[in-house]
Amino acid sequence: MNPSEKNGRTRGAVTFLAAVNAIALVLTVLFWLAVWLKRLVPAPGSLTNMTERANAATTYGFMAGDLIWSVPLLLLAALGLRRRKFWGWTAAQMANVLWIYSMTVIWIRDGYSSISPGAVLFTPFAAVAFWALGYLWKNRGLFREP
Repeated sequence: MNPSEKNGRTRGAVTFLAAVNAIALVLTVLFWLAVWLKRLVPAPGSLTNMTERANAATTYGFMAGDLIWSVPLLLLAALGLRRRKFWGWTAAQMANVLWIYSMTVIWIRDGYSSISPGAVLFTPFAAVAFWALGYLWKNRGLFREP
């Protein structure tokens, strides 16, 4: 493969990752809006059974973590990767680690209960994150300093 073919493929892969981060951002916000607005999970304080209360609190903890950490990182990753900025690369790598970490918790939890809608919806993003971690690391030289 000549250098221009590789460069074109690399640009395409980075553009793909920017789009994946943008899609993940929108789906994450919509998912948590649906959980919140439709009250798909009762408020932990409304439950009397400690196990149910802990499960609901865990779900709301994931919501808080996603809104505080994942959403801003996904936004920065989508914008920064598209512009080939180092801060976008950094945000993407941080978001990738968050995907792998949080989905590991979800997969283990669901393995002992039942498959959750979040696992079905977000597993493809974790799969992309596994690949993207190495790919972005290998191609980190493409991203300009701030």
